[in-house]
Amino acid sequence: MDITLQYLDGCPSWKLVEADLETLASERSGLAVSLQLIDTPEAAAEFGFRGSPTVLIDGTDPFADTDAPVGLSCRVYRTDNGYVGSPSLEQLRAAIGEG
Repeated sequence: MDITLQYLDGCPSWKLVEADLETLASERSGLAVSLQLIDTPEAAAEFGFRGSPTVLIDGTDPFADTDAPVGLSCRVYRTDNGYVGSPSLEQLRAAIGEG
């Protein structure tokens, strides 16, 4: 399973997601995690980037909000703790099929 973490350097929540993905990769063989910096409006448009951090699992965003605009912005996720800047570890587990 390939996981891509798309991020905008100005949004710090991507580092939390990166740490959670590293945890999951250490627990599960066959999980490959890569980072993709999105730092221009052109790149955001090219990749359909709807905010940082974005997690793609085999090319698909399991947390997609098709109403969110494409562009350079920070993203929020609905969790058990309300809206926060990254999905929870439990949400990531569920998205990769471990939850």
